[in-house]
Amino acid sequence: MSHVNAVNPQIRDFILFCAERQGKGWPALYDEMCQVAGRRLFQGLGYSDLRALGLSFSLSHIENTIKTVKSVIASR
Repeated sequence: MSHVNAVNPQIRDFILFCAERQGKGWPALYDEMCQVAGRRLFQGLGYSDLRALGLSFSLSHIENTIKTVKSVIASR
């Protein structure tokens, strides 16, 4: 199973939503994801909601976040 298939569908849609708003790549996409989460602009989901679904904004987990984002973007 590829990594993108293991991504929660809401996380996938969140990443794609952010990429459509700010498609200039990393780190601009990360900044956009933080802004969207901070303002709950995608389905009302904030940082803690997204973390519970499997997407962390913590720098200690940034490698996993980058891997997930790259996988989702590559699959679109």
